[in-house]
Amino acid sequence: MPDTAEIDTRFGRPAASRGQSAFPSCGLLALAETGTHAIFAAAFDAYTVAETTLAGRLLDRLQPGMLCLADRGFVGFGLWRAACATNADLLWRLRANQVFACETVLPDGSCLSHLYVSPAHRRRREGGVLVRVIDYRLDGVPAAEPVYRLIAALLDPTTAPAGGLAALYQERWEAEVLFAEIKVTLPGRRLMLRSRRADLVEQEVYGLLLVHFALRHLMIRARQALEATPTLSAP
Repeated sequence: MPDTAEIDTRFGRPAASRGQSAFPSCGLLALAETGTHAIFAAAFDAYTVAETTLAGRLLDRLQPGMLCLADRGFVGFGLWRAACATNADLLWRLRANQVFACETVLPDGSCLSHLYVSPAHRRRREGGVLVRVIDYRLDGVPAAEPVYRLIAALLDPTTAPAGGLAALYQERWEAEVLFAEIKVTLPGRRLMLRSRRADLVEQEVYGLLLVHFALRHLMIRARQALEATPTLSAP
Protein backbone atom coordinates (compact mmCIF):
# COMPACT_ATOMS: atom_id res chain seq x y z
CA MET A 1 0.00 0.00 0.00
CA PRO A 2 1.12 3.62 -0.42
CA ASP A 3 3.52 4.88 2.23
CA THR A 4 1.29 7.37 4.05
CA ALA A 5 1.19 8.05 7.78
CA GLU A 6 -2.52 7.17 8.04
CA ILE A 7 -2.15 3.82 6.28
CA ASP A 8 1.01 3.00 8.24
CA THR A 9 -0.78 3.69 11.53
CA ARG A 10 -3.79 1.58 10.53
CA PHE A 11 -2.04 -1.44 8.99
CA GLY A 12 1.67 -1.36 9.86
CA ARG A 13 4.41 -2.93 7.77
CA PRO A 14 6.43 -6.16 7.73
CA ALA A 15 9.90 -6.43 9.21
CA ALA A 16 12.85 -6.43 6.82
CA SER A 17 16.49 -7.48 7.06
CA ARG A 18 17.30 -3.88 7.95
CA GLY A 19 14.51 -2.26 9.92
CA GLN A 20 11.09 -2.37 8.25
CA SER A 21 9.64 -2.81 4.79
CA ALA A 22 9.40 0.27 2.56
CA PHE A 23 5.61 -0.01 2.29
CA PRO A 24 2.72 -0.82 4.67
CA SER A 25 0.91 -4.14 4.17
CA CYS A 26 -2.23 -5.80 5.45
CA GLY A 27 -2.91 -9.41 6.32
CA LEU A 28 -5.81 -11.13 4.56
CA LEU A 29 -7.32 -14.56 5.22
CA ALA A 30 -10.00 -16.12 3.04
CA LEU A 31 -12.30 -19.10 2.69
CA ALA A 32 -12.46 -20.27 -0.90
CA GLU A 33 -13.70 -23.20 -2.97
CA THR A 34 -10.76 -25.22 -4.26
CA GLY A 35 -12.53 -26.18 -7.48
CA THR A 36 -13.94 -22.83 -8.59
CA HIS A 37 -11.42 -20.55 -6.80
CA ALA A 38 -14.39 -18.48 -5.61
CA ILE A 39 -13.69 -16.62 -2.37
CA PHE A 40 -16.89 -16.64 -0.32
CA ALA A 41 -15.59 -15.08 2.90
CA ALA A 42 -12.58 -12.93 3.78
CA ALA A 43 -11.18 -10.98 6.71
CA PHE A 44 -8.29 -8.54 6.69
CA ASP A 45 -6.62 -6.30 9.24
CA ALA A 46 -3.31 -4.81 10.31
CA TYR A 47 -0.23 -6.79 9.33
CA THR A 48 0.46 -7.69 12.99
CA VAL A 49 -2.96 -9.30 13.56
CA ALA A 50 -2.51 -13.06 13.80
CA GLU A 51 -3.97 -15.38 11.18
CA THR A 52 -5.74 -17.32 13.93
CA THR A 53 -7.51 -14.10 14.96
CA LEU A 54 -8.65 -13.53 11.38
CA ALA A 55 -9.74 -17.17 11.16
CA GLY A 56 -12.02 -16.71 14.16
CA ARG A 57 -13.90 -14.02 12.22
CA LEU A 58 -14.64 -16.43 9.36
CA LEU A 59 -15.80 -19.55 11.20
CA ASP A 60 -19.47 -18.61 11.06
CA ARG A 61 -19.31 -18.98 7.27
CA LEU A 62 -18.54 -22.71 7.55
CA GLN A 63 -21.57 -24.96 7.12
CA PRO A 64 -22.46 -28.65 7.40
CA GLY A 65 -21.41 -30.52 4.27
CA MET A 66 -18.27 -28.42 3.77
CA LEU A 67 -14.77 -29.82 4.16
CA CYS A 68 -12.42 -27.12 5.46
CA LEU A 69 -8.71 -27.57 4.60
CA ALA A 70 -6.17 -25.48 6.47
CA ASP A 71 -2.39 -25.27 6.55
CA ARG A 72 -0.11 -25.40 9.58
CA GLY A 73 -0.50 -22.82 12.32
CA PHE A 74 -4.26 -22.94 12.86
CA VAL A 75 -4.64 -25.99 15.11
CA GLY A 76 -5.39 -24.82 18.63
CA PHE A 77 -7.99 -25.98 21.12
CA GLY A 78 -10.23 -22.91 20.97
CA LEU A 79 -10.22 -22.45 17.21
CA TRP A 80 -10.67 -26.17 16.52
CA ARG A 81 -13.60 -26.48 18.93
CA ALA A 82 -15.25 -23.37 17.48
CA ALA A 83 -14.82 -24.71 13.93
CA CYS A 84 -16.27 -28.09 14.96
CA ALA A 85 -19.32 -26.29 16.37
CA THR A 86 -20.28 -25.28 12.81
CA ASN A 87 -20.69 -29.01 11.96
CA ALA A 88 -18.40 -28.62 8.97
CA ASP A 89 -15.81 -31.35 8.42
CA LEU A 90 -12.23 -30.31 9.20
CA LEU A 91 -8.91 -31.49 7.77
CA TRP A 92 -6.04 -29.33 8.97
CA ARG A 93 -2.30 -29.81 8.87
CA LEU A 94 -0.33 -30.01 12.11
CA ARG A 95 2.98 -28.38 12.96
CA ALA A 96 5.89 -30.77 13.48
CA ASN A 97 6.20 -29.91 17.18
CA GLN A 98 2.55 -30.54 18.10
CA VAL A 99 2.18 -33.59 20.35
CA PHE A 100 -0.63 -36.11 19.95
CA ALA A 101 -0.50 -39.47 21.72
CA CYS A 102 -1.81 -42.37 19.64
CA GLU A 103 -4.64 -43.78 21.76
CA THR A 104 -6.42 -46.09 19.29
CA VAL A 105 -4.94 -47.36 16.04
CA LEU A 106 -7.53 -47.58 13.28
CA PRO A 107 -7.57 -50.16 10.43
CA ASP A 108 -6.30 -47.67 7.83
CA GLY A 109 -3.23 -46.73 9.89
CA SER A 110 -4.59 -43.48 11.29
CA CYS A 111 -5.26 -43.16 15.00
CA LEU A 112 -7.58 -41.50 17.46
CA SER A 113 -6.18 -38.98 19.91
CA HIS A 114 -7.27 -35.92 21.88
CA LEU A 115 -6.59 -32.22 21.44
CA TYR A 116 -6.12 -30.44 24.77
CA VAL A 117 -6.05 -26.84 25.95
CA SER A 118 -2.49 -27.13 27.28
CA PRO A 119 0.28 -29.67 27.98
CA ALA A 120 -0.88 -29.75 31.62
CA HIS A 121 -4.38 -30.77 30.53
CA ARG A 122 -2.85 -33.39 28.24
CA ARG A 123 -0.85 -34.92 31.09
CA ARG A 124 -4.00 -35.11 33.22
CA ARG A 125 -6.11 -36.17 30.20
CA GLU A 126 -8.58 -33.47 31.16
CA GLY A 127 -11.16 -31.85 28.87
CA GLY A 128 -9.80 -33.02 25.53
CA VAL A 129 -11.56 -33.11 22.17
CA LEU A 130 -11.50 -36.42 20.27
CA VAL A 131 -9.67 -36.11 16.94
CA ARG A 132 -8.14 -38.35 14.29
CA VAL A 133 -4.47 -38.07 13.35
CA ILE A 134 -3.19 -39.10 9.90
CA ASP A 135 0.51 -39.47 9.09
CA TYR A 136 1.69 -39.99 5.51
CA ARG A 137 4.70 -39.65 3.22
CA LEU A 138 5.10 -38.49 -0.36
CA ASP A 139 7.52 -41.07 -1.71
CA GLY A 140 9.37 -40.12 -4.87
CA VAL A 141 8.52 -36.42 -4.58
CA PRO A 142 11.63 -34.19 -4.61
CA ALA A 143 11.99 -31.91 -1.56
CA ALA A 144 9.08 -33.63 0.23
CA GLU A 145 9.13 -33.53 4.01
CA PRO A 146 9.81 -36.80 5.87
CA VAL A 147 6.29 -37.00 7.31
CA TYR A 148 3.10 -35.00 6.83
CA ARG A 149 0.62 -35.00 9.69
CA LEU A 150 -3.06 -34.06 9.49
CA ILE A 151 -5.75 -33.71 12.12
CA ALA A 152 -9.31 -34.55 11.11
CA ALA A 153 -12.78 -34.21 12.57
CA LEU A 154 -13.83 -37.16 10.39
CA LEU A 155 -13.35 -40.05 12.80
CA ASP A 156 -14.68 -43.00 10.79
CA PRO A 157 -12.01 -44.65 8.58
CA THR A 158 -14.71 -46.52 6.67
CA THR A 159 -16.39 -43.41 5.27
CA ALA A 160 -13.18 -41.32 5.14
CA PRO A 161 -10.09 -43.52 4.60
CA ALA A 162 -6.75 -42.00 5.56
CA GLY A 163 -5.30 -42.39 2.05
CA GLY A 164 -8.23 -40.57 0.51
CA LEU A 165 -7.97 -37.69 2.98
CA ALA A 166 -4.22 -37.39 2.46
CA ALA A 167 -4.76 -37.20 -1.32
CA LEU A 168 -7.60 -34.72 -0.89
CA TYR A 169 -5.57 -32.44 1.34
CA GLN A 170 -3.29 -31.58 -1.58
CA GLU A 171 -6.21 -29.55 -2.99
CA ARG A 172 -5.40 -26.92 -0.38
CA TRP A 173 -2.58 -25.72 -2.63
CA GLU A 174 -5.22 -24.35 -5.01
CA ALA A 175 -5.33 -21.42 -2.59
CA GLU A 176 -1.83 -20.42 -3.68
CA VAL A 177 -2.98 -20.24 -7.30
CA LEU A 178 -6.03 -18.25 -6.20
CA PHE A 179 -4.00 -15.62 -4.36
CA ALA A 180 -1.64 -15.34 -7.34
CA GLU A 181 -4.69 -14.51 -9.46
CA ILE A 182 -5.61 -11.64 -7.13
CA LYS A 183 -2.09 -10.36 -6.44
CA VAL A 184 -0.56 -10.69 -9.92
CA THR A 185 -2.90 -11.83 -12.71
CA LEU A 186 -5.86 -9.55 -11.96
CA PRO A 187 -3.89 -6.28 -11.64
CA GLY A 188 -1.55 -7.32 -14.48
CA ARG A 189 1.55 -6.93 -12.35
CA ARG A 190 2.57 -7.21 -8.71
CA LEU A 191 -0.29 -5.78 -6.69
CA MET A 192 0.12 -2.28 -5.28
CA LEU A 193 -3.01 -0.63 -3.93
CA ARG A 194 -3.56 2.95 -5.09
CA SER A 195 -5.70 4.39 -2.28
CA ARG A 196 -3.93 6.80 0.04
CA ARG A 197 -6.48 6.72 2.87
CA ALA A 198 -7.10 3.79 5.20
CA ASP A 199 -10.87 3.71 4.61
CA LEU A 200 -10.38 3.74 0.83
CA VAL A 201 -7.82 0.94 1.12
CA GLU A 202 -10.50 -1.23 2.69
CA GLN A 203 -12.90 -0.41 -0.15
CA GLU A 204 -10.22 -1.23 -2.72
CA VAL A 205 -9.51 -4.63 -1.13
CA TYR A 206 -13.20 -5.50 -1.21
CA GLY A 207 -13.36 -4.27 -4.80
CA LEU A 208 -10.55 -6.63 -5.83
CA LEU A 209 -12.27 -9.55 -4.12
CA LEU A 210 -15.60 -8.75 -5.78
CA VAL A 211 -14.05 -8.45 -9.24
CA HIS A 212 -12.26 -11.76 -8.76
CA PHE A 213 -15.51 -13.40 -7.63
CA ALA A 214 -17.38 -12.02 -10.64
CA LEU A 215 -14.74 -13.29 -13.05
CA ARG A 216 -14.74 -16.77 -11.53
CA HIS A 217 -18.55 -16.77 -11.72
CA LEU A 218 -18.45 -15.88 -15.43
CA MET A 219 -15.88 -18.61 -16.06
CA ILE A 220 -18.08 -21.20 -14.37
CA ARG A 221 -21.17 -20.07 -16.30
CA ALA A 222 -19.21 -20.24 -19.55
CA ARG A 223 -18.05 -23.76 -18.75
CA GLN A 224 -21.57 -24.85 -17.88
CA ALA A 225 -22.89 -23.42 -21.16
CA LEU A 226 -20.16 -25.22 -23.09
CA GLU A 227 -20.99 -28.54 -21.45
CA ALA A 228 -24.68 -28.04 -22.20
CA THR A 229 -24.05 -27.39 -25.92
CA PRO A 230 -24.91 -30.47 -28.03
CA THR A 231 -21.97 -32.00 -29.87
CA LEU A 232 -22.56 -32.28 -33.62
CA SER A 233 -20.90 -35.02 -35.62
CA ALA A 234 -20.30 -35.12 -39.37
CA PRO A 235 -22.53 -37.52 -41.33
